[in-house]
Amino acid sequence: NGTVDNVVNSEADAFAAARRFLSYLPPSVHHLPERLQPTDDPKRKEESLISLVPRDGRTPYKPRRIIEAAVDKGSFFEIGHDWGRGIVTGLARIDGFAVGIMAGDPFFLDGAWTADVCDKVTRHMDLCSTFHLPVIHFVDCPGFAVGVKAEMAGVTRAGVRAMTAVYQADVPVCSVIIRKAYGLAGSAMMNQSKTKWRYCWPSGDWGSLPMEGGAEVAYKAELSASDDPQAELSRIKARLNAVTSPFRTAEQFLVEDIIDPRDTRALLCEFAGMANLS
Repeated sequence: NGTVDNVVNSEADAFAAARRFLSYLPPSVHHLPERLQPTDDPKRKEESLISLVPRDGRTPYKPRRIIEAAVDKGSFFEIGHDWGRGIVTGLARIDGFAVGIMAGDPFFLDGAWTADVCDKVTRHMDLCSTFHLPVIHFVDCPGFAVGVKAEMAGVTRAGVRAMTAVYQADVPVCSVIIRKAYGLAGSAMMNQSKTKWRYCWPSGDWGSLPMEGGAEVAYKAELSASDDPQAELSRIKARLNAVTSPFRTAEQFLVEDIIDPRDTRALLCEFAGMANLS
């Protein structure tokens, strides 16, 4: 339930984990985190990133592989692995700079923001904001979780808190849209009015409602009145594809660039350097 962030095997491991956690933080809230001497090439490219996200838009992938490929080698320290599993959170280094990490995990409800995911986002954004850690968010979010179970768990209340934490954070944020960015939760990847960068992989897919299943619901009346519902649905989806594709609407969604996934690390290193000057 999030009371315990990480589980270790021994007292010695607990002290080691505590020391590592503190190594990313400044000595107090009145200082910036210390930059360590970089040990990894800022222009390193991982070929695996070009094929990591399945093309069908439905098959899940492992977001930790993206994180490990983008950050300094061996620097990712995950926080809260066993709760709020629709999102991965932790700390890492980019070109020696300490940063906060968030990444949607499609293996759990496709990465939808449940109440516990929202609590996890709130805590992590507050931590990063308090200790001046720029945030890198690998976005894959189909929106808030829906249904009786989600509502009884208080997803709306928790979701408002999470969005507030994102919009109140006063640290620079760089969002990399990996796949889905739908609904209110999908839009809460950064504060639009503050210092932020946004890049998109070609696999990016965004809008107010996911295409799969959403078109049938949103256009139920038109489909019912059509002589050929399947053909009408195909026409509707073709029209909607024009606004969900990043190649057609990147400028409208204020995306700096649609990037080759293999260039992600180099751009994040540039972001980390600029964020620590701002």
